[in-house]
Amino acid sequence: MPSPTPSEPAGLRCRRLVDALRRVLQRPGEPPVTAIETHISWVLLDGRFAWKIKKPLRLGFLDFADLATRRHYCDEELRLNRRLAPQLYLEVVPVLGSVDAPRLGRAGETVAGETIEHAVKMRQFEPGALLSERLAAGRLDGAQLGQLAARLALFHEQAPAAAADAPYGSAARIEADTAQVLDGLVPFVAAPTLSALRARLDARAYGLRARFARRKAAGRVREGHGDLHLANAVVLDDEVTAFDCIEFDAGLRWIDVCSDVGFLAMDLLAHERADLAFGFLDHWLAASGDYDGLAVLRYYLVYRALVRALVARIRAAQRAAPEGSPAGSGSPVPDSRGPDYLGLALRLEGEHDPRLLVTHGLSGSGKSHLSQRLLGRAGAIRLRSDVERKRLFGMDALHDASAPPGEGLYTADAMQRTYEHLLAQAMHALDAGYPTIVDATFLRARERDAFREAARARGVPFTILQCRAEPTLLRERVAARHAGRTDASDADLAVLERQLREYEALRDDERAIAIEADTGRPVDVEALAARWLAVRVAIP
Repeated sequence: MPSPTPSEPAGLRCRRLVDALRRVLQRPGEPPVTAIETHISWVLLDGRFAWKIKKPLRLGFLDFADLATRRHYCDEELRLNRRLAPQLYLEVVPVLGSVDAPRLGRAGETVAGETIEHAVKMRQFEPGALLSERLAAGRLDGAQLGQLAARLALFHEQAPAAAADAPYGSAARIEADTAQVLDGLVPFVAAPTLSALRARLDARAYGLRARFARRKAAGRVREGHGDLHLANAVVLDDEVTAFDCIEFDAGLRWIDVCSDVGFLAMDLLAHERADLAFGFLDHWLAASGDYDGLAVLRYYLVYRALVRALVARIRAAQRAAPEGSPAGSGSPVPDSRGPDYLGLALRLEGEHDPRLLVTHGLSGSGKSHLSQRLLGRAGAIRLRSDVERKRLFGMDALHDASAPPGEGLYTADAMQRTYEHLLAQAMHALDAGYPTIVDATFLRARERDAFREAARARGVPFTILQCRAEPTLLRERVAARHAGRTDASDADLAVLERQLREYEALRDDERAIAIEADTGRPVDVEALAARWLAVRVAIP
């Protein structure tokens, strides 16, 4: 877009262009073309396609003032978003002519002196498809989030890792990004509140510096999405995916994978859906196995909440700005609409409630179903033996590893290795300050004792969740699950019959710290979670 005259600010000139393009895109007899304004772009919806135009802005975190630069970032937006949403992102097209009489050119077309802007052309999806919209309508469920979690785990696995000499993912870069967001909040947040939060985050980041370095060395800093909140994820037919990633700052995109997924989890928490947030994390951890990342997850959750708090306030300031003034030049005012992201950041930064719960029960007793429901109520991290066993031996969770009792992945040695692996991963979650659930049969006392001793050594509460059901119901469940092969469990009726003969019941001292659940009837999960979280005394 040509530079505006001194009497016409760039923002006003852009708005004129948007209004003219609405008239160009309008088809006779069709609903009016919709224009959606964000803090850095305009999006025109004509019923078939979405046309995104970047505002000619120069802000602290981006510079779109130059036409050539806007073209470059349009190309980057296309390239990067095709990784996760190739069905949405079509091409970059030139806008030719004049501000008041524009026309849309063809991709790759250049006309000397006539190109005034560039637009990213996308397919328009149906209203209500965004996860933010589905959440507001009560139509967002755990299965959709589970599908997205699996997609993101694969996306991160296939994304390139940051080179050792790249600045991305270093402790210095992470701390600088956090400081920049805190600096941006200075005009909006009371000084004592912000100062105290800054001090706590500085201390937390200092303690994590070695972990940040190890994460990068291990290849966990990758070219991710960078802006993965609920309004940037969408249901397309039967698929759930993300779109509209960060294109204007590589450093905000080349990040720890836990920072990437943490954004969506944080947004769910901000909308008071801890059940969906921890369900999403449970699916992602099961798919990725990245339990080491729990050490840095809380820091990233707080950082992401602060990012959204700042964006909300920037938008509020833009709404308060006089017509035609540069974006954000109005008096800064807090945004009272939407979630309290700042309040969430303050709460998350202070949370720390490590406690360990292990399940105990025969195959088919409902351990996995109940623990899945429990983790969302308790804000817990879960490990499933059926998933981790196969990961340990290089298999996909749904790989059929069925074998006669005591053979294959179920020999005494393999079982011992599985429980040792579960214990090591559970310690990551406990050390990160999370309530932790280990979902396994724990049919032998020595296995339960090893976890109990680990909890004792860390001074955290230890609880056993004993799941039981009548043998007839156990057999029905196991037979149905094994026939369907849609779960990680390999247990069949032969395995169950052996368990019924050989399992070691809880001792008296174990029953004293156990919560019993009869899964043959409805279980009050809220009450169960309350009982677990009420335990405050570690085992002496």
